[in-house]
Amino acid sequence: MPVKVYGAAMSTATVLVLLCLEEMGAEYELVPIDFSTGEHKSPPHVARNPFGQVPAFEDGDLMLFESRAISRYVLRKYKSSGPDLLREGSLEESAMVDVWLEVEAQQYDEAISAIYIETVIKPVFFGGVPDEKVVAESAEKLGKVLDVYEARLSKSKYLAGDFLSFADLSHIPYTHHIVAGPQASLFESRPHVKAWWESLASRPAYKNVTTGTPTS
Repeated sequence: MPVKVYGAAMSTATVLVLLCLEEMGAEYELVPIDFSTGEHKSPPHVARNPFGQVPAFEDGDLMLFESRAISRYVLRKYKSSGPDLLREGSLEESAMVDVWLEVEAQQYDEAISAIYIETVIKPVFFGGVPDEKVVAESAEKLGKVLDVYEARLSKSKYLAGDFLSFADLSHIPYTHHIVAGPQASLFESRPHVKAWWESLASRPAYKNVTTGTPTS
């Protein structure tokens, strides 16, 4: 029986879970949650995710929420049928995956999510105008983070080493949107970062999940 993901195509957290499912070749059903009607705050959905957010994940009697936790569950459940993205068979490699997952969560996410909110969420969903001051400040922060990435990726093909990992996938949901806008130059101007992103964007899982997802 396919697992169920309750979420929305424009939700970066939902996209992360779908990427992991696609990478592992797992069967799943995406159950759309309509934010415009407030469905995410409805009693049935709050029963799945008590914070009224997406995604929620159902595997038989098991119900999970929080995208990073769901993703780890997926990568462990289907580890025999897809790439080893957590590298838990090696203490050193799994530690490097954890390091770059933390970098994404603590450094990368703060800067890039602010740009995403201003340049995608505000105009697309609320008809608003981006706060250019916030965009500029966040782009400067992101540039400094990407300088660290450029140095790292000059030594290895991917962030945790010369192997694809969950640390790399975790960057896709926001980056997919930002590289389609004016801030794409932040990635294109750094050759190793550019090559890394192009490698991620060429993967079938990326194409399957993001095809048809508006970027602006």
